[in-house]
Amino acid sequence: MNSYFSEKILFARVKNKDQEAFIEAYDRYVDRIYRFIFYKISDGVEAQDLTSAVFLKAWNHIQQNSLTDEKTLPALFYKIARTTVIDHYRKTSNENKTSLDSGDETIDLPDAKQDLNSKLELASDLELVNEKLLELKDEYKEVIILRYIDELSIGEIAAVLDKKKGNVRILLFRAIKALKELVNDNK
Repeated sequence: MNSYFSEKILFARVKNKDQEAFIEAYDRYVDRIYRFIFYKISDGVEAQDLTSAVFLKAWNHIQQNSLTDEKTLPALFYKIARTTVIDHYRKTSNENKTSLDSGDETIDLPDAKQDLNSKLELASDLELVNEKLLELKDEYKEVIILRYIDELSIGEIAAVLDKKKGNVRILLFRAIKALKELVNDNK
C-alpha cells in the first residue's frame, strides 16, 4: 500500500483513539522523535525519558481532544517533542549541563538508504557538516534537522513550528546558506 495512504489510514485510526494504531505509530516514529530530541539536548538517557514523555503526552492529548489542529502524525509528535524540549530546558535552566558544542562524542545515525561505499565516501564531509550544524543558531539547526534528517515536508515543518509554509521555506533557505558558509570557511 502507498505510504501516503497508509499514513492517512493510521492517522484516522489514531484519531478514533485506536490503541493498536497508536502503538503502530509509536513504533514508526519513536526513533525519529528520539533523534530529534537527542540533537537538541545531547544526553541519551534524558532523550529517552523525554521521548517517552512525548508519546505519553500525545496519547493523553488524543484521549482528551480531537485532532483537528494537526494534519499528520509527525506534525503532532514533533510539535509535542518541541514543547517538551523547551519545557525541559526551562526546568533545568539553572543546572549545569553538557552542551552539544562541547562534546567530543560523534553521533552515529544509521541510514539504511545508503550502501557502505557511499557512507565511506561521505564520512569526512558528513563529519564536517555535522560539526558545523552544531554551530548554527537553534532555529536554523532545528529546521535543517526536521527537513533533511527527519525528512518532514515543508507543510509538516510549518505545523511543528507554527509558521506559514513560505516562512519555513525562507528559514530553510537561510539555514542552508549559513551552513554552506560555515562549511566553505572551513575548507
